[in-house]
Amino acid sequence: MVKQVRENRPRSVHAWVAYELGTRIVTGYYAPGEYIPNEATIGEELNVSRTALREAFKILSAKGLIESRPKLGTRVRAREFWNMFDSEVLRWCFDSTPTPEFLRSLFEVREMIEPNSAALAAKRATDEQIATMEQAYKAMEAAEPGTEEVILTDIEFHMAILRGTNNEFMVSLGESIRTALMGLFRISSSKESAYQASLPGHHAVFLGIRDRDPERARFEMKSLLSKSSRKALDQLAESMDAKVDVAI
Repeated sequence: MVKQVRENRPRSVHAWVAYELGTRIVTGYYAPGEYIPNEATIGEELNVSRTALREAFKILSAKGLIESRPKLGTRVRAREFWNMFDSEVLRWCFDSTPTPEFLRSLFEVREMIEPNSAALAAKRATDEQIATMEQAYKAMEAAEPGTEEVILTDIEFHMAILRGTNNEFMVSLGESIRTALMGLFRISSSKESAYQASLPGHHAVFLGIRDRDPERARFEMKSLLSKSSRKALDQLAESMDAKVDVAI
């Protein structure tokens, strides 16, 4: 069966090819260990030149998704080699509907990082950084439900906490998973009621940091992430059920 080709091509042809093949890989259309069709076949299907294909292959190879084997072709690498912190790989995963396992893995990473970051921010954040966190939280409260502002203000709140650790590795890691956070927040905050319900948890985290109480900040962030994880998984399940109903 020939996969339907998306029409929303970006300006760069090779970037579009990388997106098209990348989403096929992350969804398992081309499974790990499998050889993808040769250049002539894919070029004809996507109606692109070999030059564009080779540039796309370079992008995918740099992200750890594929490898070229002399005389055999191009093979999809095992998931353990994929750069899951790469913003494009994360976007491809969210654009193609993430699996529950994918979401759980992301939340597990957040649960290892963010509660400790909140505790560290409670110890180290400057008064100016705490004021920035407060502004970010107030912006969350003021964001109009159902708009992009809901996502952007939520991200800025969490990034402000990471910056408040004054640990350059924490900040860099946060920037690396910004795309993942946007995808998660789009799912968990898709309903107005869910977003409104999350505000007290965010405020509790901020108060723990503002009051310089590391253990309280850590506890409140763990609680917030636990609730967010359940909401995101519930929302994903509803979304998947809706797609099945439409298909039927």
